[in-house]
Formats: sequence, structure tokens, C-alpha cells
Amino acid sequence: MGAVAGSTLTLPTNEAGTTIVAVKAEDKQSEAVARFTLNVSDDPPLEAYYDKAAGKTGTELKSVLHSIIKGHTMVSYDQVWNALKETDEDPQNSNNVILLYSGKSIAKNANGGNAGQWNREHVWAKSHGDFGTSKGPGTDLHHLRPADVTVNGKRGHLDFDEGGQSYSGCECKFDADSWEPPDHVKGDIARMLFYMAVRYEGNGELDLELSDTVNTYPKPLHGKLSTLLKWNDLDPVDDFESHRNDVIYGWQHNRNPFIDHPEWVSKIWGGVSSKDEKKAS
Repeated sequence: MGAVAGSTLTLPTNEAGTTIVAVKAEDKQSEAVARFTLNVSDDPPLEAYYDKAAGKTGTELKSVLHSIIKGHTMVSYDQVWNALKETDEDPQNSNNVILLYSGKSIAKNANGGNAGQWNREHVWAKSHGDFGTSKGPGTDLHHLRPADVTVNGKRGHLDFDEGGQSYSGCECKFDADSWEPPDHVKGDIARMLFYMAVRYEGNGELDLELSDTVNTYPKPLHGKLSTLLKWNDLDPVDDFESHRNDVIYGWQHNRNPFIDHPEWVSKIWGGVSSKDEKKAS
């Protein structure tokens, strides 16, 4: 039973789960009953989730963040379809998803492999490290986004950089070795790649690293780091990206720390290291 004091209702709910609550008000002439659902989570507050990262910088911060986000719940490649229908749902139309590069809103059930449909874009191109669609990097929702089939095919395994000729399928540019997305998702893409470089650090898994070069295929590298650093500042985190991070946490039970704390990007990759350049050569 709950207790009412003024306009406050206090419920003795200590366990995580869902509770149906009914509140009845009555007088001598009538009564009214309101029912609502109460969801209680045992997830830690956001700052507690990152508690071990406090005060860290450089490789130490990268290592601590890896320890926080590793060991996530892995979904299958088939499950990715349904997950993306939640993570990228159009806030204005719950029957649709928003496509990454074109920004178009398209029906959730229009997924597939044909022109006019949407499919699963690996932002960290799956051939950069040859992880394919296997559980782990191949199905990690933090870098998988719905994309127009034709646009996805045009991007292929290109690194990210600026310049080239315009592509009519979206406000994108491309050349022989790079792809430039629209301004409004440049930060999103950068933060997805920063996540991948921290989440996959070897130790029995792939070691994915960022490089300040392009043409990194098929190595487990992705570029271009200096461009991604600029994009992180150019396109700040928005509500859609933040909400997406929350929804993915419900699926994978880990978060993208660079969405929650974009300032950590410069604390890890404040300058382009010669090590990264050497690995890409």
C-alpha cells in the first residue's frame, strides 16, 4: 500500500520491475480511479556508471572506459533488424526509422536488400578488420544504423574524410578513398568510431584502431582521425543520438561514453599519434 501526503504518493517499491498502480479518489457523490505503470530500474545512475573514469586522461582513460563497456550483451545479426527499428525510430512517426546518410523517414517494414529499402550499415566498415556480421563488432548496435540500400552500397568500405564529388542520394561527397556524410550526422559518425576503437582492444577480440590516414582497408583501422576529431566538435550530441544511446543500453547493457561525455574524445585523442600513422602505412 502507498501513502499520500499532500500531492506526493510514496510507494514501498524496492525491487526492479514493472508495477501497475491504481489510485482512487472519492467523496460522498462520486469516485475516480487512475491507473498507471511504474517501471523501476536497478541500473546505476549515469555518473556512477563512469565512476572509475573520473580524473583519467590519455591511454589510462581509454583503458578504463574499455573495462566499463566491454562484455556487453551481444545480439545476433537477425536481431539487429528489430533493434534498429527501436534505436532509430522516427520521433515524429513511430512506424518509421530515420536513415543515417539521407535523413529520410522510411517505413520500418521496408527493410531488405533492394533499391528503395533500408539495410544495416556498418559505420565501422565490416571489411576493416574482416569481422563480417559475426557477434561482437559485426552486430554491435553502437555503430549499426539504418541506411538506404543504394547509398550504403555507394559508401562501401570507404574511410571518412572531406571532399570529392557530390552524391545525389544524400548530401554526401566521395572520392576514390573517402566518404563525407552530411553535416548533421558527422559528429554521430565520429563518436561511433571512437566507441569502436575503445570497445575492441584485443585480448581475444579484434583490436580496432583509428588512423589519421585514408585507404586503410582491409586493416583493422579506420580513418581519418583528425577529420573525426573536427566532426566531434562541429556536430554536438543531439536528443536523437542521446536517446539512441539509452535504447541501445536496454539491448546491450553498455553505453557509448563519447555520447555521454564528448569531451573525453580530446582527452584520449587530443593529437594524432605517430603510432597510428605508422600502423596505417
